[in-house]
Amino acid sequence: MITATRLEAAAAAVTVLSNRLEVTDWALRYFGPWWNATTVDAAVCSGAVVIADVKPEDYEEITLLVHDGRPTEEVDYAKHPLLVAQDGEDIIATSPSEGIAYRSTPSSGRLVLAGTDVQPLTLAAARIAREAIRGQLLRDGWAVLHSSAVVRPDDGATLLTFGDKGAGKTTTALLLASHGWQLLSNDRVLVRPTDERGVEVVPWPSAAALGLGLLHSLGWDHKAREHLRSGGSFHPTQHESVTEALLAGDHTPLWENAKRERKVQVFPDQFPDLFGVPLATRGWATGLLFPQVDADAAPDIADGARTLGEADFMSGATEDRYPDVFGQARGVDGGGRESARAEVAARLAELPHRAVQLSHDVRASAAVLTKVADTL
Repeated sequence: MITATRLEAAAAAVTVLSNRLEVTDWALRYFGPWWNATTVDAAVCSGAVVIADVKPEDYEEITLLVHDGRPTEEVDYAKHPLLVAQDGEDIIATSPSEGIAYRSTPSSGRLVLAGTDVQPLTLAAARIAREAIRGQLLRDGWAVLHSSAVVRPDDGATLLTFGDKGAGKTTTALLLASHGWQLLSNDRVLVRPTDERGVEVVPWPSAAALGLGLLHSLGWDHKAREHLRSGGSFHPTQHESVTEALLAGDHTPLWENAKRERKVQVFPDQFPDLFGVPLATRGWATGLLFPQVDADAAPDIADGARTLGEADFMSGATEDRYPDVFGQARGVDGGGRESARAEVAARLAELPHRAVQLSHDVRASAAVLTKVADTL
């Protein structure tokens, strides 16, 4: 039996089809309301499609084609080595560590995945479907910002939060989303110029990485612990040590190395269902926030605010985990055309900018943020 889930974001759409229900159910859950994920009739789907089937024989066939002597390139894709080649107009590739082979026809928007095991295929199909949507939006004049975002539900006003790693983008978004706003993104958003001076914003669905300390300060750690104890789970990319810490009630940060913290990996749908945080599906930029977290400082509005820089826009160079090896963007940079980025930057520069000092005092930080948000 073939099942199908359709995803829609702005004017972009893709349908995920599979001979395994787990694949389409995962897409339905992972993208949820953020990208209007719905179950559809597989017999009547049209447009761009991602076909992801458990078919070991097709995996072997494509893998043999990749290895038949034609020129190949090895790239790192989603932390797995991928061997890529051409077969006529098609791009073919194989990922032996995942047991997945790919065939992409960029001109038609058709991308086929053949896997030997359902779990890695499920994750890969969601990644590819997201890339298909992004490719369509990039070609249609959208760009990608490295920003969290919240939306005021009554009018769609959207606050974008910028900053370097650890500056407090996620903290800002979650505090505001816990105080009357809706969460649109915790790390990046898709944006495009609209009307005369507007900037439209839509989500970029992904699992959200929340540090154990942040989860505790928000008062969500006990909810996470009870969720696990009742048989629930978080995103499978979550490290086992994080799960163990949650179960033990230990919120001491866990470090994989000196720079990378191991964090709780939260599904998008777990924000409303588990933590009571409502999600937004689109909005229009009205203000920019630039937070900085200092554990010992008193939360307050800070003097000045930096302007946007190149690092605030995603690009092909910063999207190195998911390079566009399958031609979804058809030559457009992974962060959007330069003209689109420049126009968005110019329009955002005209909006109110506010710098805020946050601390580990959640109540005081939330009070400052809501005060600032009311002025934008």
